[in-house]
Amino acid sequence: MCTLEKRDNLYILTLTGTHDHRLNPSLIDSIQSALRQIRSSPASALITTAQGNYFSNGYDLDWARSAPSPDAVLSRYRLMSSKLRSLAADLISLPMPTIAAVNGHASAGGFLLALCHDYLFMRRERGFLYMSELDIGLVVPEWFDALLRCKVPPRVRREVVLRAAKLTAEMAVERGIAEKACDGAEGTLEAAVALGRELAKRKWDGHVYAKNRRSTMHDVLDSLVCDETVGEVKPNNAIVKPKL
Repeated sequence: MCTLEKRDNLYILTLTGTHDHRLNPSLIDSIQSALRQIRSSPASALITTAQGNYFSNGYDLDWARSAPSPDAVLSRYRLMSSKLRSLAADLISLPMPTIAAVNGHASAGGFLLALCHDYLFMRRERGFLYMSELDIGLVVPEWFDALLRCKVPPRVRREVVLRAAKLTAEMAVERGIAEKACDGAEGTLEAAVALGRELAKRKWDGHVYAKNRRSTMHDVLDSLVCDETVGEVKPNNAIVKPKL
């Protein structure tokens, strides 16, 4: 599902396995397990990347829709949403700088996973950032929108959400989303490593870093309590059906 490599004062988390790295519960659990390993590490930085030509193609819709009944399908959607929201909270609270080295396509939830990092580098000749919900008939959850509002300029957000634009590396740099367009998957990772080493040298207090990040992203954190597009479980376990 993923591997975790330590290079001096850097951690490199690499998504492995299926070619498009769909965000099913198994992959998300694997990522969160890796994050728990590094949470107490001082003076370090995290880089997240993936094998192949995809960073992540978002939720594993095929897995959800293969459930034997409509209620079971809804249950799987809700489980993926809950786990991805938990992963987003983990990344936002991680006590170190975080960098996404986007080696290929990052769609929908995969795009959001990249945006949960402090910095984003993209491979120039392969891959794009893409909110696919409009094209496949799904509603963008409010917490997705909160993260987009935090990380994407307003006019670009309209382009991404209401035109389902596919942003190449150069387009993402021009629009203020990515730091740099890099040559090849290795070049993308190398650029992320160079920045990671530069940041780690500052030896910031990780808890202060995380608190400052949470302050800048408090609207996102507030939105993570529920996902209205897949229903909400109330304290009494009653299910409110999705607002679609």
